[in-house]
Amino acid sequence: MRFRCLRVSVWQIGLVLAVVAATAGRALADEPKVELLWPQGAPGANGDSPADKPTLTIWLPPADQAVGTGVVICPGGGYGGLAKDHEGVAVAKWLNSIGVAGFVLEYRHRGTGYGHPAPLDDAQRALRTVRARASEFNVKPDQIGVLGFSAGGHLASTLDTHFDKGQPDAADPIGRVSCRPDFAILVYPVISLDAPFTHGGSRTNLLGKDPDPKLVASLSNDTQVTAETPPTFLVHTTEDTAVPPENSLAFYAALRKAKVPAEMHIYEKGAHGLGLAPNQAGMKNWPAACADWLRGHGFLGKD
Repeated sequence: MRFRCLRVSVWQIGLVLAVVAATAGRALADEPKVELLWPQGAPGANGDSPADKPTLTIWLPPADQAVGTGVVICPGGGYGGLAKDHEGVAVAKWLNSIGVAGFVLEYRHRGTGYGHPAPLDDAQRALRTVRARASEFNVKPDQIGVLGFSAGGHLASTLDTHFDKGQPDAADPIGRVSCRPDFAILVYPVISLDAPFTHGGSRTNLLGKDPDPKLVASLSNDTQVTAETPPTFLVHTTEDTAVPPENSLAFYAALRKAKVPAEMHIYEKGAHGLGLAPNQAGMKNWPAACADWLRGHGFLGKD
């Protein structure tokens, strides 16, 4: 009898160990994957150090919850650094919670020795990568957007207004597809680089101290909106003194003039740089409002 009980105990232990191993395997499989954006080396790279190698961190929702939409996330940081946690990882996790795949872009910036056009090169490459590998990521190639905060919002709005259809004869298959986002989400974005309300630090980090006026004008993205600009969702606060809400107002007005679908939320309270703003009254509602907007455009599937 004792021997029989011992056999049962061993079997039970084996079963528990098997369950633990399977659970650990699933957890490992669910971990985000970090990939080099340019495996063969980024264009204009200054060297071969980690600072010269932008990455894409891939956060995928459970397959049975995926809605087929993906978003390239551009954290802010004044083009001198990256707020990768609250404007990157936290955002990817929120997107996963609504069935959307998140791709956090670690783009080159002045803090790693780069100005324009390196950040835009990286953002365009990120969008192309997700689209070219859409089936692998369980997303649809016509449901890929961009989301950016602050200077990352400027980068996202630049991608929103400076895109191309790809090069059909490119040797690299990623280079053959379009880098046009299907939608954009801009949160307290830097928009203009030549208006009184611009963020001077972002402008200097991106373009240097004495940039060509034509380049400044071309990257003041409220002047670059056309009818081909994708639908855009904007978020800002009245209290933002670092990047005033006039940036979003200017872009929204340009979208309206071009008859591009757009929605804007300007909350009364909230300082700059709050990300998802979970503890800020009013502004904490923007993710839910954004989800409603995405749903209304068919990017969260059918109810």
